[in-house]
Amino acid sequence: MATPENTYALILAGGSGTRFWPLSRNSKPKQLLDLFGDGTLLEQTILRLDGLVPPENILILTNEIQAPVVREIATTLPPENIVAEPAKRDTAPAVALGIGLVAARNPEATMMVLPSDALTRDTAAWQAVMCDALATAESTDGLITIGIRPTWACPSYGYIERGQRAHVPGLKVEHPPYEVRRFREKPNPELAATFLEQGGFTWNAGIFVWHVPHVMRQLGKHTPKLGDFVSEIRHATDIPATIAAQFPSLTPISIDYALMEKADRVLNIEATFDWDDVGSWISIAKYLDGDAAHNHSNTPFTVLESENNIIYSDSGESRVALLGVDDLIVVRTGDALLIANRHQADAIKKLTDQLPDDLL
Repeated sequence: MATPENTYALILAGGSGTRFWPLSRNSKPKQLLDLFGDGTLLEQTILRLDGLVPPENILILTNEIQAPVVREIATTLPPENIVAEPAKRDTAPAVALGIGLVAARNPEATMMVLPSDALTRDTAAWQAVMCDALATAESTDGLITIGIRPTWACPSYGYIERGQRAHVPGLKVEHPPYEVRRFREKPNPELAATFLEQGGFTWNAGIFVWHVPHVMRQLGKHTPKLGDFVSEIRHATDIPATIAAQFPSLTPISIDYALMEKADRVLNIEATFDWDDVGSWISIAKYLDGDAAHNHSNTPFTVLESENNIIYSDSGESRVALLGVDDLIVVRTGDALLIANRHQADAIKKLTDQLPDDLL
């Protein structure tokens, strides 16, 4: 496996703050919130890298609005390792930017790409999988993606269809890689159920590991404009100026479409660690205190003839009383109150389109 000084981590920490409104805002999306009282998701992502990647080799990509909060959280990292993208351009340009930044420092590095908005609490299990992924990336020219074993037929995730176990000479790991047959887009519920029945599918967690020379070759072959962008950053005498000039002109596209679905060889390692993308207020409920009627809350509450409600207060102190209501999401902050049907949790981001700018 790559030595720590040759190992880098790119953490993606941008995005909008719509799913968890009114707690989340554009300047403070999910990964910058302390939802469970044990640190923000970004902070937890950084801490999971302890002992695996030196702080000076951890890079964070965010945006101009969120950069101040990111800097307040990521105090253990060098300030120059926190980079604000000059425009919103989806994950492929963002990942290419990160690859360029790593290549400029160490063109022979092995790097991982990590989202900052998923919850994983078993750090030891996470590091064990990532160590094997790093070793695999060192031993092959394939691009590695980490997959989550499906626990239900979720139609909201992309799926990875796995083939046979990969032949990698000399590789001895606890978590072996498998050849990827193809990426499958978010399926309808019936197709998702078929995936589970067939077996050999994992959820696409957006976690990638690769040797920098290999990923640069693949970008140059399959996405030449992004490959050229990486090369320009690597050889730039003024990296910030190069990013400012070139990044806004890149086509918005996801890393899956731009690279992973086209790459010559992609390998999948199935995760054995716990993982939750915490995609909505529904996901939060199982981590909050609850009662026999399946009401869950982070704040004192009194209910009568009410069930399946989710209650959240940013102060965690105000008592909430519910009478004769079911299936509600009730979220209170200092300047807003959300009352929503829990079955419409995914539509909260649409609701934010109707809100005044000072509440976004």
